Amino acid sequence: MADGAGTTARKGSLRATLIGGIAVLLWALLALFTAATGQVPPFQLAAMSFTIAFLVAVVMWLRRGRAVLARLRQPPVVWLIGIGGLFGYHFCYFLALRNAPAVEASLIAYLWPLLIVFFSALLPGERLRWYHVAGVFAGLAGTVLLVSGGELAFKGEYALGYAAAGACALIWSGYSVLSRRFPAVPTDVVGGYCGATAVLALLCHLGFETTVWPAGALEWLAVAGLGLGPVGAAFFVWDHGVKHGDIQALGAAAYAAPLLSTLVLIATGLAAPTAVVLIACLLITGGAVLGAGGLVRRRRTAPAG
Repeated sequence: MADGAGTTARKGSLRATLIGGIAVLLWALLALFTAATGQVPPFQLAAMSFTIAFLVAVVMWLRRGRAVLARLRQPPVVWLIGIGGLFGYHFCYFLALRNAPAVEASLIAYLWPLLIVFFSALLPGERLRWYHVAGVFAGLAGTVLLVSGGELAFKGEYALGYAAAGACALIWSGYSVLSRRFPAVPTDVVGGYCGATAVLALLCHLGFETTVWPAGALEWLAVAGLGLGPVGAAFFVWDHGVKHGDIQALGAAAYAAPLLSTLVLIATGLAAPTAVVLIACLLITGGAVLGAGGLVRRRRTAPAG
């Protein structure tokens, strides 16, 4: 009886991890879609994208009835974590890009998978294994190589931008790990996070930017693609994955996003294949395989009954 329950739990964890991994695939499209939106300012683009995600969520709520809307009545701390995660990350990321070179800022911000793996060790029932550490550091090394091309130049005058990028890493890793402390909170609530983030992004846009609307159907489609995928569905599946799946494996696998993003750009002719990309591919793929070691080991040791 207990063995059967354990097997069911393991299968549920694997399924949730695979669902969470869809977010990594969707985030791989972020650079392509963002580049295709033209000159739309970042906060305006965030407001438009999150509004689309929110409207899709509203449609789903209406289809499911009032019961789902009732589930959105959550404690303030849940909303603080969710809105702080989505809006806080994007606010700090845009601040980082305004005050530091994009390469260095992006790499610092992308420390969040590493932090997820380490922070998750503090969660009840989680342990930090050697393969988690090895996997996430291999992914980090591959990402550094991929994004920087082997050349980094950190300078003191960009300290504010670097600090904002560091805040990005802390915010998103904190959001992901803290979300796991509330497994009973339905993923539907992410739609509410998106709506609040859209409003806050709009306020920032009105305060800091000049409105530039997409020029032509292609740019509008790119905005819609962002709202439906990398800035929409990705957050829903990620929420499910970090709450119910192997959060450490997801942390290690998250380094595949910049690699897949580069491969998408290469496939669409917006970037060129290089030896650096190949080496980064080997490091990140190897790191993801190592990071998933816990899932493999649990399936191998699972009782037959």
